[in-house]
Amino acid sequence: MQEGSSRSPSYTVTCEDYVHVVEFSPFSSGTPASLLAYGGNQYVVVGTCLFQEEGMEIEGVEFNVLRAFHHELRVDALAWSPDSRLDRIPTIRFCTAAADRRLRLLTSDLQDRHEVKVMEGHTSYINHLVFEPTEGKQIASVSDDHTCRLWDLDGNENTVLRLRSPGISVCWHPEEVFKLMVAEKKGTIRFYDLVTHQAILSLDCGQSPLMSADWCLTNTIKVGAVAGSDWLIWDITRSSYPQEKRPAHRDKASLIKWSRANENLFATTGCPGKISSQLLIHHLGHPQPVTIGSATVGSGLSWHRTLPLCVIGGDRKLCFWMTEM
Repeated sequence: MQEGSSRSPSYTVTCEDYVHVVEFSPFSSGTPASLLAYGGNQYVVVGTCLFQEEGMEIEGVEFNVLRAFHHELRVDALAWSPDSRLDRIPTIRFCTAAADRRLRLLTSDLQDRHEVKVMEGHTSYINHLVFEPTEGKQIASVSDDHTCRLWDLDGNENTVLRLRSPGISVCWHPEEVFKLMVAEKKGTIRFYDLVTHQAILSLDCGQSPLMSADWCLTNTIKVGAVAGSDWLIWDITRSSYPQEKRPAHRDKASLIKWSRANENLFATTGCPGKISSQLLIHHLGHPQPVTIGSATVGSGLSWHRTLPLCVIGGDRKLCFWMTEM
């Protein structure tokens, strides 16, 4: 378990309210800046970020709010569409999940056009969602109702995959649009073929509850998860059991996310709700975390598209940690 000195965030951005979720867009915005969205109790704020590491004449971070979108309920999960771009005709598109078991698809030109489509079908809490990453024409969501559901952009439910326990995380293969990874609370991670709707491979944590799982999209043979207080890493070409497993957080781990800049870098967070939430950044070549941070009642976790930099939300702020490679 980690003791050791906690490092202050490399950068912080002040927000007007508590931040429940925060997501960098994993797609290019068509400009040098990265899109970032964060969700609070009744809104989603969309902005752009530029960091001094990007070679700009910037000190620290430059965060510009593009728009705040009203959201009837607290935002529990958020995913970006690859259609979101700021060059040519600006378009913002993202999807949220809230406690009323509905998905909301928001599309805006940041001027007058602003559409919200509400998608109903889940019968319990929605834990995670993701857009199909090549064209963005489908959304996958997983729920405590033991299903993974696929939706089109008109709000129609096209496919229901029946699970054996609550669905916790869902990830789409970055190039092969018919491959979907679904992680279940009881500790199983399955890969589905979306043509046949059959599972083609499964991984086993050997423990539960599984709290979060992520597919390393820069090297798709790697999968990571957190269960209990441990992190686990698989090489899916070698075994259905983890290659590596280590204790991470003193109480329980909450989230795991792979860096998009380095296939050996990943981050885990401890459970939110305490006074302070722990962030650990791990490198597969190092026995100990390479960075330890914490945020006041932190929640959410996301990596920058090209920098070894991650963000978590907190009480009226966003906290960014840059990892020296």
